[in-house]
Amino acid sequence: MQLSDLADLELNNIGAWPTLPKVMVALLLCAGMGWAWHTFIIRDQLAHLARLEQRERTLRASFEDTQQQAASLEDYERQLAEMEQSFGAMVRQLPDRTEVAGLLVDVSDTGLAAGLEFELFEPASEQFEDFYAELPIRIRVTGRYHQFGRFISGLAALPRIATIHDVQIAAADERRGGAAAGGVLSMEATVKTYRYLEEGGGQ
Repeated sequence: MQLSDLADLELNNIGAWPTLPKVMVALLLCAGMGWAWHTFIIRDQLAHLARLEQRERTLRASFEDTQQQAASLEDYERQLAEMEQSFGAMVRQLPDRTEVAGLLVDVSDTGLAAGLEFELFEPASEQFEDFYAELPIRIRVTGRYHQFGRFISGLAALPRIATIHDVQIAAADERRGGAAAGGVLSMEATVKTYRYLEEGGGQ
């Protein structure tokens, strides 16, 4: 078949065309249909599929995170119960208003039992925090170093919370014109005791 023969082909009589032109037209039609199918149908579906796959990955990650949290829930609840129990025990160590006076006596007795001599025992004004009040007591005592250690250990052993702050230790001053006995020291510090404030900030 010659190229000149293609000019003689009539579109309204494709059935009479030779085999080769018919095959070429069929291939062009198939290619055109394939392109249109991909452009107008398949491409949108592929984009939609990609979005669904991304959403699936997001949901799977969220599910795995939720599943991990659910698996840890029992541990969290146990830890919370332990924390509440520990907090309750600490709160029980905070005296109420009626017990503070007794606690002050305990602090004083602890120092005397350690062999210390009090030169200053001065409770200051209470300082209020969120759920507790802090009562600072300025003290100045004289004694030997190991007696200071016994005093601090005694404070730690009290059934109620008492802490010691701003500790300053120096050689005892001379008294009444005479030198202090060898090894005698003076300690100034602030002992803090605490009491629990009832709900509503009861003072």
